[in-house]
Amino acid sequence: MSLSTTTTAAATTVLRRVVKVFPALGSRRNYEPVKLIIAAHSTSPDVESAAATKRWKPLCLYHTQGQCTMVNDAAHLEKFNHNFSNEFQVNANDVENLTPQHLDYFLVLDLEGKVEILEFPVVMICAKTMEFVDSFHRFVRPTKMSEQRINEYIEGKYGKLGIERVWHDTAVPFREVLQDFELWLTHHCLWQKELGGSLHPAAFVTCGNWDIKTKIPQQCTVSGIEVPSYFKEWINLKDVYLNFYRRKATGMMTMMRELGISMLGSHHLGIDDTKNIARVLQRMLSDGARLQITARRSPNHPGDVEFFFKNRIR
Repeated sequence: MSLSTTTTAAATTVLRRVVKVFPALGSRRNYEPVKLIIAAHSTSPDVESAAATKRWKPLCLYHTQGQCTMVNDAAHLEKFNHNFSNEFQVNANDVENLTPQHLDYFLVLDLEGKVEILEFPVVMICAKTMEFVDSFHRFVRPTKMSEQRINEYIEGKYGKLGIERVWHDTAVPFREVLQDFELWLTHHCLWQKELGGSLHPAAFVTCGNWDIKTKIPQQCTVSGIEVPSYFKEWINLKDVYLNFYRRKATGMMTMMRELGISMLGSHHLGIDDTKNIARVLQRMLSDGARLQITARRSPNHPGDVEFFFKNRIR
């Protein structure tokens, strides 16, 4: 039995979205990465693991969004990294002190954008092995700004990093970002749209409460959508850090400095900050920290949040 025109169109739309979420199946558009992306990752780090002693290369920011069409170009591959796992090496000694966790996966999230969200990056870490599992990355196009204001906003935010071109080429509205993200969550069996509820068996990890407590609800209001149920609870790494090491860390850079972790990439590029927070998470796990939910949003009153750590960063 042949599909109707409507059904065929719907199936094509779904296929295109799946291809974008899982880039191994193809790419949505033909974008050519530009050399300016190198400026976004100009810091050459001291790579700590033996497996990562090769020359460090910046991530291809088209590839992180499933839109790189140059994966067979040797010159392009020489300039840009297409393998996230290279920056999350784990050895046997790291796992020895690992404390059993109540969760299977940690989803490290670090949003960028003060007026509206400009970047939505997530890095998935296995709680049992500390290994990198997968990543999700989208640049986000504001919905309530004029084109002139957007151009000024992006130039001020990403122009200094040299990646405004890739942002303009790939950014999509927040509503579409969440649709892609939900496909990604479903693919990893972390959430089902039909069932709703929070993530299982996983939790978001953020460096502070701002990302999920404040910014996600604000952006959902601007985009005219309800706050998705999977943003119900999260782990504030600052609070876990404070209670585990018995010292206060004001942010990611302080944690990295105190733990002797070198910076990879550019600070305030969301995908780079997210992977660096994930590296802090890996170190804390290898030191024996147990991560647990630190905050939960009230289901009936989304603006009300309960914090579970008495000793926490305020």
